[in-house]
Amino acid sequence: MSTLGLDGPRAERVRATQRRVEGITDALTGADFRTQWKTLADLGLLATPMDTTATDPMVSTVADIEGLGRAGVAPGICYAVTSQIFGIQLPLRAVLDDVAWKRLGGALTGDVVLCHALTEDGGGSDPLSMTTRAVRGADGNYRITGRKAFITAAPVADRALVFARTDEGRHPFALTPFLVDLHAEGITRSTPFAKLPLPDVPMGAIDFDDVLVPGDQRVGEEGSGLALLSTTTAWERALLLAYALGPMQRVLDRTVEWARGRVHFGRPMGASHLVAARISDMALALFRSRQLLYGMARRLDAGERPRRLATDAALTKISVSQDYAEFTTHATALGGVRSFVEETGLTADLFGPLASATYAGPNDLLRIGVARDLGLPVLN
Repeated sequence: MSTLGLDGPRAERVRATQRRVEGITDALTGADFRTQWKTLADLGLLATPMDTTATDPMVSTVADIEGLGRAGVAPGICYAVTSQIFGIQLPLRAVLDDVAWKRLGGALTGDVVLCHALTEDGGGSDPLSMTTRAVRGADGNYRITGRKAFITAAPVADRALVFARTDEGRHPFALTPFLVDLHAEGITRSTPFAKLPLPDVPMGAIDFDDVLVPGDQRVGEEGSGLALLSTTTAWERALLLAYALGPMQRVLDRTVEWARGRVHFGRPMGASHLVAARISDMALALFRSRQLLYGMARRLDAGERPRRLATDAALTKISVSQDYAEFTTHATALGGVRSFVEETGLTADLFGPLASATYAGPNDLLRIGVARDLGLPVLN
């Protein structure tokens, strides 16, 4: 198996995690989401990087996630693990005190599943348009009313990082984050949405009907929601697409094997210059994606703050998602009709790579932010 763009220690870390996960594939095959989640947590794969002993915790976590995918774990599960670690656990680790963080201990052991409840039916890229409200009572507790939609893991999660409006208007201090127990009275969750990309991780909606939320479940100060949201999105844009590296490597390996063994017009399919060029372009996309993602992880390990990396993180996310889609298009072309027939072993998932352009903010909106950072007077 090739290790394009990986140095020796990182390549060995990926292979070591792959071997560990391959040892539990029987427990994962056919299991429901919670069972798979707990099984992976028992291997330590849900530990927050800063709570590990690794000297390069971010790089090591990206390598573990790649190993997870290389072992054949479904991309949806890889995505869910990556999203929880980088999109929820790490941002919270930086702002919660020790007491509040210990309450989330079950997240690291797989006993508690978290979800990020930002998006509403009206959208998520414009957070200041949200309608979910949190009203503070005289006793310091809050009542939350509203609906969050298109939330990854919502049907099975135990706690949610919920963003709600605590003030009127479109100003930076209108939103406040809360860690809400999803088993509380007044909460209703939808059944899992039927979706085409990443079907192995459930997605759904959460309705809050005057839900009592104790004041100590507020994250930070009232009005700190937009600041925390900026941090969570910076983490996600920097490293969320790490979930795609393992699946990309598996597709590249099987495509090379197919092209070497398939006889076409009296010669190996891989002897064709067009086939060779497509496979080289697939390798380039994987190489470039690895360089960007591991590069961002190294910068974070070096102490750079996620919010100061916001533009580079956005460019990383745009680039990797585009490469992932183009990579899969090449694989589909080379597999032909076999790319759409399950038992061929060459099935290509087009929906997952295409959907990656929408995670952590649609790419087109990220481009606007990049252009604005470059000095253009562009509006949303």
